Amino acid sequence: MSLPQPVPARLWHVPQMTAILWGFIHRTSWLPRVRPYRTDLHVMMQITRAGWVRIVRDWRGPVAFIARDGAMVHALYVHPRAQRCGMGRALLEDAKRVQPRLELFVAEANLPARAFYGAHDFAEVARSDGANNDEGLPDIRMIWQQDRSAAP
Repeated sequence: MSLPQPVPARLWHVPQMTAILWGFIHRTSWLPRVRPYRTDLHVMMQITRAGWVRIVRDWRGPVAFIARDGAMVHALYVHPRAQRCGMGRALLEDAKRVQPRLELFVAEANLPARAFYGAHDFAEVARSDGANNDEGLPDIRMIWQQDRSAAP
């Protein structure tokens, strides 16, 4: 099975991407709500305009997105109807094709995300008490580095 092809997000995708984000927030009991929906909608518009966001779609529209500025992955979310279908993998593989190194922070409590990134060769490099993230939750810095020994 081939992976879906990520494409740049457009402003008209912002409401659906924000709904994916907020759906995750509402389904995740340990995650505090720290911003109003309107603020997240505005931020999504800004990062989409800046070209940071790529999406994958199904017949109903965007089902997953990644927000990345250079090597820093700020967000990767997949709608529940598309989880375990390769959407997150497609977004990561797309980012790995253009970036030899990726880094991100994942909440320590987000065990599924930690397992997902670990399965995609991200390694834990540091932990923090959450003092520097919006939610104030302990997090883990993870890095993926292209295997230079495999290069031709």
